[in-house]
Amino acid sequence: MLRVGYIGLGLMGKSMARNILKAGFPLVVHNRSRAAVEELVAEGAIAAHSPTEVAAQADVVITNLPDSPDVEAVALGENGIIAAARPGLIFIDHSTIKPETARHIAEVLGEKGVQCLDAPVSGGDIGAREGTLTIMVGGPAKALETAHPILEAEGRTITHIGEAGAGQVAKVANQIMVAAQMVAMAELLLLSQKTGVDPRRVVQAIRGGAAQCWTLDTKPQRLFAGERSPGFKSYMMLKDLDIVMDTARAYGMPLPATATHTQLYRAMLELGLGDLDNSAVLAVYEALTNTRLEEEAP
Repeated sequence: MLRVGYIGLGLMGKSMARNILKAGFPLVVHNRSRAAVEELVAEGAIAAHSPTEVAAQADVVITNLPDSPDVEAVALGENGIIAAARPGLIFIDHSTIKPETARHIAEVLGEKGVQCLDAPVSGGDIGAREGTLTIMVGGPAKALETAHPILEAEGRTITHIGEAGAGQVAKVANQIMVAAQMVAMAELLLLSQKTGVDPRRVVQAIRGGAAQCWTLDTKPQRLFAGERSPGFKSYMMLKDLDIVMDTARAYGMPLPATATHTQLYRAMLELGLGDLDNSAVLAVYEALTNTRLEEEAP
């Protein structure tokens, strides 16, 4: 049984680590906030006090962190994974970071014999809790084969995209689509209401046709109930979209629609709503139209 180390026990990371523990893998955990560590230790995990300490006790080290600098610091910085790097160690990063950062980390750790997989996920907090995430993987196929049983504890769909950085490119593509769906949903809900039509009935109708998507299957019911807590926080959505736009600029690729969506999420932060769910981009339209989505059926 592979020994697993998990670093980053946030909104999704804690649930993902818990599913690995439930699957029977010995688990070592580390997090800046110790409450999540203590919670998992009570369920059978072992606590560590640095990324180095995690890596020293694990065959596979997983990170789930906010942004590119955080992953680079944990992987390559002082008291980082690199201090306990050795041939045979597998490093898996579930964070959403820049593809070039993933490639850099893979190159540096690769010099120590570590096999690196960039493996961002999609599916939100629900997918993390239920172990139904979509996992998109870049890196050596052999390392993925070894780590596959661990990833199966976290996700339902695991796809090898290509070499180092390819998983992050897939996540860039994913976030382009997610943002587009969230913005389109906000527009159709408020437009329906403005015209005097029940948006609940509209959603019920169009979910059965070409507009069907995960967003319409999952989010409207929460919004109609007045539930805008995350989910996936909007400030993280903006961080991801900034990565999308940085990647597009690096390759000379114009993304005019995504640029607009990025500005809508930036407006959410300016309104002080960055901790709400990414579906709450609806609030920007509410501010623009001086309209509030009705939360109870007429």
